[in-house]
Amino acid sequence: MRLITTTDELDAACVELGRHPYVTVDTEFLREQTFWSKLCLIQMAGPDLEYLVDPMAPNLDLAPFYRLMANEAVEKVFHSGRQDVEIVFVQAGVIPKPMFDTQVAAMVCGFGDSISYVNLVKRITGADLDKSSRFTDWSRRPLSEHQLVYALGDVTHLRDVYHHLKAELKKSGRTDWLAEEMAELTTAETYVQKPEEAWQRLKVRVKSRRSFAVLMELAAWRERLAQTQDVPRARILRDEALYDIANQAPTDTAKLGELRTLSEGFARSGRARDIIETVKLGLARDLKTVPPLPKGQAMSAESAALVELLKVLLKSLAAQKGVASRLIATSDDLERIATEEHPDIPALKGWRLDLFGETALSLKRGEIALAIDGGEVVPVPRSRAPVLTKS
Repeated sequence: MRLITTTDELDAACVELGRHPYVTVDTEFLREQTFWSKLCLIQMAGPDLEYLVDPMAPNLDLAPFYRLMANEAVEKVFHSGRQDVEIVFVQAGVIPKPMFDTQVAAMVCGFGDSISYVNLVKRITGADLDKSSRFTDWSRRPLSEHQLVYALGDVTHLRDVYHHLKAELKKSGRTDWLAEEMAELTTAETYVQKPEEAWQRLKVRVKSRRSFAVLMELAAWRERLAQTQDVPRARILRDEALYDIANQAPTDTAKLGELRTLSEGFARSGRARDIIETVKLGLARDLKTVPPLPKGQAMSAESAALVELLKVLLKSLAAQKGVASRLIATSDDLERIATEEHPDIPALKGWRLDLFGETALSLKRGEIALAIDGGEVVPVPRSRAPVLTKS
């Protein structure tokens, strides 16, 4: 099995694939030692042809591959493709579209929450995939024949999965549901890593809004540095240290050096001086730009009970409609429905609103109750619900 290692070979392969209505795509990459993913292998397949591309080959220009990804006459098929798309976007500024993600499609078609590629292939085709090379170091050369065979299987079986799921979506009338999900995955905003929003990745382990302001500035500083130096965030500063600095808010390096979460001698480094300046920015920040701290208060008994009812409703509707419950609504969605007047959440938009959201809101308003009918949980109007009276 031969790898494509020249630009001319890649161009010919992409031109050929561009003549077909779809291409299945997968990538192998490493990210443990870098901020940005290091692309190590590209796998592509059309209806009756397949290719492996070595992006690490000397002098190979990936421009033909990126042109194929930008070709809107060809549907790009991935399984759990968010990270693959991110790589293409970061390296070329291109979003592969139209896009069909078989993991999301499988959730829409009732294959459970976030089904793995191996299990999906098994359930649809009956084939058992060899995943022994799953955790291999794809940056090492030469790649073995076993690795290449394994990698190619990630796009050849994907063809059968794609055809099956596409037919299921059409049969069930849920093609538009998947289109709503793909809209987010094919929006550039999804993949833009904004340093000023880096704090959203963190748990808010701070004692005051002023400390929160410092944490926001520190997270942005770390994000910019990690992106510029292309190293993992923890290589710049661990999360625990961010929380410690935000809460103590040291304004000179001597106080910074007293923190237990920092290594001995750190306070004498140039990075320490940058941190002090960042802390000062946080202390000077307008608190109007800082979100309220999470209240950390337990929900009322009524809200907690409503959440439990919503969970029952969600599980029941998901089973009846053959849709993964996690795709419809998350636990956070249910809590926000129970506690907020007008929650801005996916569960109350688009196809989710029709399938679950409207019924959930009716349950919250007391317009319906839940009952057992034929072994299934079903919503019924309150006038029909049984009323318990004291004897």
